[in-house]
Amino acid sequence: MNRYLMKLSYIGTRFRGIQKSIIPGSGCADDPLSIEGLLEIALRRFEPVNEFKIKLSSRTDAGVHALHNTIHVDLQRKNGQPYRTDKVTQGLNRSFISQGLPIRIISTGLVPMSFHARLHAKSRTYIYRLGVLRKNLCGDPRTHPLNRFIPIEELDRCYFIAHPKFEIDRMLRVAKQFEGYHDFRTFMSIARGNDRQMDPSYTLRQIDHISIERSISMASVFNRELADKCYEFWDIRIKAKSFLYKQVRRMVGAWIAAAEERISERDIYEMLTIPSQNSWCDRAVVAPAYGLYLCQVEYNPTDLEFSQDELPGTTEEKQTIVTTH
Repeated sequence: MNRYLMKLSYIGTRFRGIQKSIIPGSGCADDPLSIEGLLEIALRRFEPVNEFKIKLSSRTDAGVHALHNTIHVDLQRKNGQPYRTDKVTQGLNRSFISQGLPIRIISTGLVPMSFHARLHAKSRTYIYRLGVLRKNLCGDPRTHPLNRFIPIEELDRCYFIAHPKFEIDRMLRVAKQFEGYHDFRTFMSIARGNDRQMDPSYTLRQIDHISIERSISMASVFNRELADKCYEFWDIRIKAKSFLYKQVRRMVGAWIAAAEERISERDIYEMLTIPSQNSWCDRAVVAPAYGLYLCQVEYNPTDLEFSQDELPGTTEEKQTIVTTH
């Protein structure tokens, strides 16, 4: 048996999330509408002799994208030797390409059996992308939501907003309050079947870094000039060891509401310092999933290292793992 760490990216628009979901009584164990389910189907083509279970490092919701997510899986080959990791990457990507699926395996590597993709993650970094209509265009009849130009390349990739009072400095000011150790109960959606969320300590989280940086349109050269003329693009970057269910989208939604003066900075302060589902201000809305990207999952390099006794494969294969891991 060998454990494999896979780094992957995907566009989440057409999926109901990364996590597999099975309808009870359906009689089918496959879930082709989730990233995990599609990975399982593709991995079976390697014909491992064991019943395997994919372990996720980070659960992204329906519509959320990933530039870099990770999973680990234990596979046992018929001959007892490890699969060639480059062949695993090639085989999975060939399967996804043939089906027209927006999923790509970035890399596959052998890791010790003691490694766990979720438990050993040091941090996770998300980016939320905003396209803010320039103030001089707000109120123009041509920028009515049904008339407004949106570059097709950005459709379901960026959250476009138009509000004459939007101020990025105000947004950054309220966002920075969220750095550090806080109880984020106000910013957690209730997940069915998760009993841990009722534990008072469960909603305590440390946010290491928040920044809001000017970005650029992902539009092609034919649309970029008009995109830049119409919008200012911003990347909201948030880094922490872990997040609560929908925490990032609820925080961003509250910050946008403050930036547009739909809620006050005092409202934000109370939502953060009086942690309760009842503290959520109804004038704020949860930011849509399609603007959110999981960008990085970090590990301590020592957690990925084998001792000499743990190295799988033949002597020659062991030397390859040591020099390329």
